[in-house]
Amino acid sequence: MKKKLFIFSNESISSQDGKFCCDNIDLKTTPEGLNKEFEVNLFGRKSKISRSHEIKIKKIKIYNNIFSYIFSAIEASKMADAKYLVISITPYTFMCSIFLRLFGKKPTLYLRSDGYGEYKAIFGKIGPLIYHFMFNITCSISNLISCREYILRGKKGKIVSPSQLDSTWLRQPKNLEVKNFKLLYVGRFKVEKGIFSLLNLIKNKKNISLTVVGAEKGTESYLNQSNVKIYKTQTSKLKLMKFYDDHNIFVLPSFTEGHPQVILEALARRRPVIVFDDIKHVIGDKKGIFVSKRNFINFFATLNGIKKNYKKIQKELKKNKLPVYKEFIENLGRNILSFD
Repeated sequence: MKKKLFIFSNESISSQDGKFCCDNIDLKTTPEGLNKEFEVNLFGRKSKISRSHEIKIKKIKIYNNIFSYIFSAIEASKMADAKYLVISITPYTFMCSIFLRLFGKKPTLYLRSDGYGEYKAIFGKIGPLIYHFMFNITCSISNLISCREYILRGKKGKIVSPSQLDSTWLRQPKNLEVKNFKLLYVGRFKVEKGIFSLLNLIKNKKNISLTVVGAEKGTESYLNQSNVKIYKTQTSKLKLMKFYDDHNIFVLPSFTEGHPQVILEALARRRPVIVFDDIKHVIGDKKGIFVSKRNFINFFATLNGIKKNYKKIQKELKKNKLPVYKEFIENLGRNILSFD
């Protein structure tokens, strides 16, 4: 019999016609993968907006407010032989962790990104102080798993390498030449993702076009930039791969990232990646990632450097050894089970 696993997330989940959907692909694939080893129960926040990716597990509950969310955690803590996975630190998951511990359960906290940077981007100088308070308390009462050593801030924990890649992603992509710069960004319209700064950076630049995949309601206003095309979050893997294949450079303008899946996707399709100084740590041992300063002069110089050496970069990209989804899920499951 499978062991029960309760997963608590702050992600917004919509419900319609018995289907539960989210925009974050990790929140779809991680519970689905773990559901093969565990009997997964997923808890999230109720979204009034229709979301893109259907989460294909049977037991999902969503809540309108923090009080009903916490009550669900208390109810879940009554299970005699179960595991508890809390994804990221937010006010919702912070309170959930505290009540699980109060009721005798030690949750496993899975940190996917650097909350200090995210809270600074959203709330300014006070943001890191808010996160620091929640981080220290939550880490002290939880087992820890992270996708990066630095995110743990010296605390003891297990390290995993998240990935959505499979054999389809690793197929031979088509070759491109760079005439005009056809840039691609895949992700959400959030301040901390840096998309607004990127839009401003390339505004009115005729030889640079940008395609954005990940639009939500309200992003239509950015269509007034003639060199920008915006598409909704893509649910088809093959169609998403085509976006990568039809563009020659991928840009991730985030102010903070832990282990961004989109970089792995771009490298798998052998497309060079540009990031900014804020997240240069994501490079690691990967080839084909370039760092730019967040100003147009340096950004344009980086683009031209890639254009000049594009064929050489393509050869270097073949040397990357990228993590795959199957190994990630197996490793995550083992680590969850390893904690008492």
